[in-house]
Amino acid sequence: MNKNLFEIGRKAQIETESPLANRMRPRTLDEYIGQAHIVGRGRLLRRAIEADQLSSIIFFGPPGVGKTTLAMVIANSTKSHFITINAVLSGVKEIRAAIADAHERRELYGQRTTLFVDEVHRWNKAQQDALLPHVEKGTILLIGATTANPYFEVQQALVSRSRVFQLQPLTEDDLRQVMVQALAEPTRGYGGLDVRLETAAADHLINVANGDARSVLNALELAVETTTADQTGTIIIDLAVAEESIQRRAVLYDKDGDAHYDTISAFIKSIRGSDPDAALYWGAKMVYAGEDPRFIFRRLAILASEDVGMADPNAAVIVESCWKMFERLGMPEGQFPLAQAILYLSTAAKSNTTMSFFDALKSVQAEREADVPNALKDGSRDAKGLGHGVGYKYPHAYKDHWVAQQYLPGALQGRVFYQPSDQGYEGTLATQVSRRREAQLAVLALTGEESAEILTMSPAQHGREAWLQRTVSNTGATLGAVRDRIFALANVKRNHLLLDLTADSGLLLWEAVRQTPEGGVWGVAAADKLPLLQQQGDHLPALDRPHLLTALPENDIKFERIIAYNRLSRLLENPAQISQWHNYLAADGIVVLAQTIPQKSQRIYDLVDWAGHETLREQVMQTEEALWTNADNRLTNWDEGVLQSVLEKAGWHVVLETETFEEQRRLGRTVVQRWFAADNPYHALLVQNGVDVGQLRPLYERQLVDQLVAWRVQVAFVRLSEINR
Repeated sequence: MNKNLFEIGRKAQIETESPLANRMRPRTLDEYIGQAHIVGRGRLLRRAIEADQLSSIIFFGPPGVGKTTLAMVIANSTKSHFITINAVLSGVKEIRAAIADAHERRELYGQRTTLFVDEVHRWNKAQQDALLPHVEKGTILLIGATTANPYFEVQQALVSRSRVFQLQPLTEDDLRQVMVQALAEPTRGYGGLDVRLETAAADHLINVANGDARSVLNALELAVETTTADQTGTIIIDLAVAEESIQRRAVLYDKDGDAHYDTISAFIKSIRGSDPDAALYWGAKMVYAGEDPRFIFRRLAILASEDVGMADPNAAVIVESCWKMFERLGMPEGQFPLAQAILYLSTAAKSNTTMSFFDALKSVQAEREADVPNALKDGSRDAKGLGHGVGYKYPHAYKDHWVAQQYLPGALQGRVFYQPSDQGYEGTLATQVSRRREAQLAVLALTGEESAEILTMSPAQHGREAWLQRTVSNTGATLGAVRDRIFALANVKRNHLLLDLTADSGLLLWEAVRQTPEGGVWGVAAADKLPLLQQQGDHLPALDRPHLLTALPENDIKFERIIAYNRLSRLLENPAQISQWHNYLAADGIVVLAQTIPQKSQRIYDLVDWAGHETLREQVMQTEEALWTNADNRLTNWDEGVLQSVLEKAGWHVVLETETFEEQRRLGRTVVQRWFAADNPYHALLVQNGVDVGQLRPLYERQLVDQLVAWRVQVAFVRLSEINR
């Protein structure tokens, strides 16, 4: 007992004496600042933390953005036993001890164990392998934190069993809130002191901290602790004190981390885009941060072939020459040839036709059998027995040392990989290559295929994905096209909160669930549709299921995307609903609608062969046109122009396009019979206009019942945003 009391007292002393950045770590989600894209209200991670239903997760992002802090918040919120390990200081021994403890707690107390591993990318493959089976079995729940991209630095098997959340540098407002919180906190911060932080000083600390909360708190601590109070007891932190506290901007550049790769990516893309100013800036940033110039030269050498290539073959020679000059000069004089190489490549003509090699490589990967054409095979051993090499045409024996013949495998005859650009030197080759290819293609059959790769940041959930795919693919071709167009216009992000106003059919709902694995989906449906939707949702993990409602949500959650299909069929009966959507849209959110235009619906008379019944056709045509344009029929008497006007009157900025879809539709007998039911408006209007229904009905039944017809539908696709954006 005495030992425990001593340890508790010692821990309290350490926490009191620890740096301000450590003392001010948030303890709850309400204290946590920043990263609203993953822990904001309604987000998946926040819901999982509050429900204590976490799966294994990995946080990655630059230093000082709250990775470890978020893990500590989880530790304070979860009911599971929490173990913390730093990968730099721990190895397999500590892993085994943690696993043994987890086994014991599960067996004796039925308690889960959460293992937080800071700097998880520092573990080698053997150490990560030691952890993997226990994560897989659920013995422990893993929370990893890393400044390195986990897709490169963490064992792929661990990544595939975890949700990956990327944390961003804190905004200026976030850092200002961090400082205000530290100055106001009475026990952990400086709330017990009279500290006056001048605006210019705060701006300087925020600017130089560069999105790093730890950096701004360390600077604030140094400023407060080293500044003597004036006669009134006030500690004044002015710009001069702030500049002394944090003088040099901490450039985010870990040679083994994400910032390293992001910076070199910006450097390469600037040269590729022929922007010498940006190229020099990113190159200077790397040198300033201590990057080895040889690494930069290596990337320049690659770029000389990849992005300049045949447009200026001399670029590779220039880079190699500057590289050799750098090796002879060393630093700092070696920066001159480095700058010369950067400027030459930035201003050179560009061509990426060397990438055609990778197109060929994809075809090699995609082809099951790509046998060498018989004429190209080695005939030195078996020309007589197997005929290898027979039929080969020796190019040097022909005019211009070229002859058209098959060089590609049979399955790829006519496939084009290399497309000369019109840039620089390569522009002089384009005509020659094209003419020879035309002659070649004249004797070959053109075929082609392409392969694509889909990546996801979330762990593979094959059952979930297969079920969602089955759900959304059971719609007709037109509905599927409408759904795809809606989501293309909506540009849904993985962490978005999305509201489906027309969830009844599930057409948009389940696709929304699939596209927002780190966000959340709310769906509004009729009460009689909810049981079926809930039954379908039971196939998904609890946290992935959409929130199903019978009316617009009453909470204050804002949605980045609101979507709907045929929500406005009764447009003129209830235009007020459109104004309500403003209350549910996030500041940068948009609404995307697809709405069938009733006045442009398929006319039945266009489906029938009226030969010998011309008068009847004229009567039916007039009847149908009157039906769809009747001013008293509020369901059908409006078109896309009326739709746009109503939306604009509701205070929306409207972008509207229409598209006509045609699909093969089979008309059953019951459908045709319904047209002639006594209470059907169509039948009533036919009778009113004097149409001989007794003659018309057999004609319809004979030509349309159980027949496939081309049915046209016009759909308006609408994108709504706030006018002041």
